[in-house]
Amino acid sequence: MSTLTRIPLSRPDISEAEIEEVTGVLRTPWLSMGPKVREFEERFAAFLGVRHAVAVANGTCGLHLAVRACGIEPGQHVITTPFTFVATTNVLLFERAVPVYADIDPATLNLTPQTIEAVIARDYVRHGGRLVHRTSGAPLVGLLPVSVFGHPLEMDGIAALARAHGLRIVHDTCEAFGSEYRSEAEGRWLSEALLADAAVYAFYPNKQMTTGEGGMVVTQDDAVAAYCRMARNQGRRPGADWLEHEALGFNYRLDELSAALGVAQLRRAAEILGRRAQVARWYDEALAGIRGVQTPAAAPWARVAWFVYVIRVAPGIDRDAVIAHLAQRGIAAKPYFPAVHLSPHLASLGYGAGDFPVTEDAARRTIALPFFNTLTREQIREVAEAVKEGVAAHVEA
Repeated sequence: MSTLTRIPLSRPDISEAEIEEVTGVLRTPWLSMGPKVREFEERFAAFLGVRHAVAVANGTCGLHLAVRACGIEPGQHVITTPFTFVATTNVLLFERAVPVYADIDPATLNLTPQTIEAVIARDYVRHGGRLVHRTSGAPLVGLLPVSVFGHPLEMDGIAALARAHGLRIVHDTCEAFGSEYRSEAEGRWLSEALLADAAVYAFYPNKQMTTGEGGMVVTQDDAVAAYCRMARNQGRRPGADWLEHEALGFNYRLDELSAALGVAQLRRAAEILGRRAQVARWYDEALAGIRGVQTPAAAPWARVAWFVYVIRVAPGIDRDAVIAHLAQRGIAAKPYFPAVHLSPHLASLGYGAGDFPVTEDAARRTIALPFFNTLTREQIREVAEAVKEGVAAHVEA
């Protein structure tokens, strides 16, 4: 008989303000393609300090549109991370582009300018003013980094690298709403989205803010924004006549009810992000000193927007047995992430075990613990005690 889960992995934070916003939409004639989506876009752009925000049905849709908007074509190479949710790779495969993996930093679990440059130096040469693969001759055209678990990237260095090599940046910020990095170039804290050609946020119920499903493409580039607005609506530009479609497009629109939820969540952004930061601090305190457990830490130049709280157990500890122990105590936990390059549908890319040792090590040792805004300090102490027991009991022989 299965044990009842008493402490879930995640739970959305919905207040009366969200309920009132959604109910208000139901009192209007607009359920799709109405004023609430525009309001959500305008508020979101203002929050991040970007020129454009384009609401879409989910984060994967946003990444797909961003890849297309940046002109990434079949056969072209894009450097990305193998430590991410599979959608990051899938959107490149949708366009028959080739994902090229670089290993990650062992502290932040993100790509860095150095890990990206190492792949470029090893595998590419400059020919005719652009980088091409040494053996296949395929052009390298872009970077698709991910802010894993809400930890920002070193965007000054990544943007400088992209400029030096003529690469587009599609930044997967789906897990990082509210994150910032300390820009040495600007001498201040900045949103990660500002230096990408396009950045994409997601609002699934386990994210910092939620619209149920939903996502947002943000950009400083007028052409990227115009393409995304057209392509999300079956190839019809804003203001065009009904059924006037000028290009290939998709139904990637966000509905009015979801946008209303987003408007209310965005008004509460400071409160929501603050609560999550407090939960992370409580975890840090509760887990401190437990042998065999590594807690997440922010780089000095990073302001983490806490998406999940992921620990790593020491080598020699049976991670899956620890997760099973937590489940027996009614506590949800998951391994997070698996190494994407080892997914069966990517076998044709030619990667195998051992190719990205930092990624594979993290994939073997990570555990996502319960993490949501209303998690109490007492619940966190209970989780920590169960982790301590599980780790002590499951050292591999």
